[in-house]
Amino acid sequence: MTFAVFRKELKDHVRDRRSMLSGLIMPVIGPLAFLGMFTLIASWIRQDKPLIVPVAGGANAPNLIAFLQRQGAIVETAPADFEAQVRDGKLDLALSVPEDYGKEFEAGRSAPVQLFEDSSRTKSRPSVMRARRLLEIYVRRMSALRMIARGVSPTLVAPLEVTDLDLATAEKTAANVLGMMPLFLLMAVFMGGLHLAIDSTAGERERGSLEPLLVNPVRRGAVAVGKWLAVVAAAVTAIVVALLGFMLAIARVPLQDLGIKFHLGAPELIGMMLACVPLAFFAAALEMTAALFARTFKEAQTYLSMMLLVPIIPAAFVTLQPIKTTLPALLVPVLGQTLLMADVLRGEPPPAAWFAAAALSASACAAAMLLWTARLLESEKIVFGRGAGG
Repeated sequence: MTFAVFRKELKDHVRDRRSMLSGLIMPVIGPLAFLGMFTLIASWIRQDKPLIVPVAGGANAPNLIAFLQRQGAIVETAPADFEAQVRDGKLDLALSVPEDYGKEFEAGRSAPVQLFEDSSRTKSRPSVMRARRLLEIYVRRMSALRMIARGVSPTLVAPLEVTDLDLATAEKTAANVLGMMPLFLLMAVFMGGLHLAIDSTAGERERGSLEPLLVNPVRRGAVAVGKWLAVVAAAVTAIVVALLGFMLAIARVPLQDLGIKFHLGAPELIGMMLACVPLAFFAAALEMTAALFARTFKEAQTYLSMMLLVPIIPAAFVTLQPIKTTLPALLVPVLGQTLLMADVLRGEPPPAAWFAAAALSASACAAAMLLWTARLLESEKIVFGRGAGG
């Protein structure tokens, strides 16, 4: 009976194109968003636009202007209304050198220079950062020259010479950039079978298809498992589509232009599948149980749309505040899978025991939900709809 229900639900799902498309939206959108975003970023980097520095009062600081030009910056005379143009986004930045700059500089004091920017404009931020770095370099050089002129070694005020040695592997660096990938995979797990979970429970009850359960000698557990297997199949399909999409997207994105070396090969794909498939067991059971408490199909959609916060919160937390992968964390559904996928992307394949622990925990939660679903299907109040006579 279980497989008969499974085949029936899956056949109905395949026939319903709207249901199929709704389950594949996120698996397709995720890789497309990844491809579009990183291709755009890479194109910005490849353009390597020269730094344009509009300067007001450049004649007051000829040495500073000459330094900026030697560093490759294009120095232009700032328009009279440069402040308004920076505020309106017409200029990324502007440099203002007051008339007393030369006097203060020759006196050995700090010469005033004003860098105008609009910090609310993301587009201008790279140019502002480049200009600020050049000014900081000029300040350090002038400070060193002043000290040498007074017979003081510049090393006296620099007791440490710090050299950055980045020990991160290429995979770890890539994992920071590819942090959005686990989130989209988790969304695919929960959205892949969402419509089928609603349609096979609240939807069938609304159409009166669940009523025969009360008159036919059918084990409620067999019906619940059959429907659950169909939802799991839809979720696993979404996972496979998402992974194939990311594999194609990563192959097409010029990651080398971003200084990233990463290849989504068979080991990574297997690791992602081992993390996501057990979670599909839990997600399918959770969605079916929640949908049974809804009076109508639309009410179930409302309930389960809020449930999509379940995968978002752990993924966002791990991205913003990375935590160490531990056994207690792995036993928490969704969080454990997020940590496993993050480790796979970092090039640090978790031990098989970790995958097993996360899978057993998710499967145990799924079994508990399935038992609850089977009991709910035995209730006339649930089968006929809450509020119906029973």
